Amino acid sequence: MIDGGSEQSQSRGLGGAASRLGASLLGLVRTRLELASVELAEERDRVQYQLTSLVVAIAMFMFALLFAATWIIVYFWDTNRLTAIAVVAFVFAAAGAALLMLRSQAARAAPMPFAATIAEFERDRAALAGRANAETPEQPAP
Repeated sequence: MIDGGSEQSQSRGLGGAASRLGASLLGLVRTRLELASVELAEERDRVQYQLTSLVVAIAMFMFALLFAATWIIVYFWDTNRLTAIAVVAFVFAAAGAALLMLRSQAARAAPMPFAATIAEFERDRAALAGRANAETPEQPAP
């Protein structure tokens, strides 16, 4: 009778431990997925803001440049029209190249998306690997 009770409590204990382990792992995965979804929402909002700002700024600068270039060409039309057109075209090309370089630098400096989630998964992996190594009994040398 005593042996049957101890088997039952041992079975319950082992099943309970497995159940708790499963619940803990599900909680861990849920927390990481919540973190990933928060980071995804932040990244989406950041990209949307940057694109909207970029499009509006480009439109405003295009109108300003169009009118400035037109004014310069009209001003020099009677004296140096070809030189004025060439200078305006060169300035536009130089400004475009500078903007592309700035955009490239900004893209390189941007943080990696989901960096916090990846770091948490790496900490979890290291912790589980450390725990698994600690639980593995040492094998006797042959």
